[in-house]
Parts: sequence; C-alpha cells; structure tokens
Amino acid sequence: MISDLAQLGAGVAIGFGAVGAGLGIGIATKGLMDAISRQPEIAGKAVAFFLVGAALAEACAIYALIIALKLSGMMG
Repeated sequence: MISDLAQLGAGVAIGFGAVGAGLGIGIATKGLMDAISRQPEIAGKAVAFFLVGAALAEACAIYALIIALKLSGMMG
C-alpha cells in the first residue's frame, strides 16, 4: 500500500511542476510579445526560439508528472 506521505509528495511534485511550467511559459510569452512589438521584422526567428523555450518548460512539467506517477504507485 502506498503511504500517505508518498501521496502528498506526488501532489506537491505535480503542483510545483505545473506552476513552474506555467510561469516559465508566461514569462517567455511576455518577452516574445515585447520583442515583436519593438522589432516586428524578427517575428519568425523569435517565434522559433520561443517554441524551443516552451518545449523545455513543458519538459519540466512532464518530469514532475512522471515523479508524481511513480510516487503514487501508478507507474513502475
């Protein structure tokens, strides 16, 4: 049986992971909009860099999800 503390740890892991990814993508989006508003000609290049950064932020959320699943006993 999974302990209560492991369940708590799973909730904390996914909570912080989701908040961190959300803040990261929000800050990156703000930076993208500021950059495009100042120099519209770099929009294509800036969006490409933004997508790489967004993917890295989402990867952290996925890692948190994997940790939460392992702690809750739903995954190996």
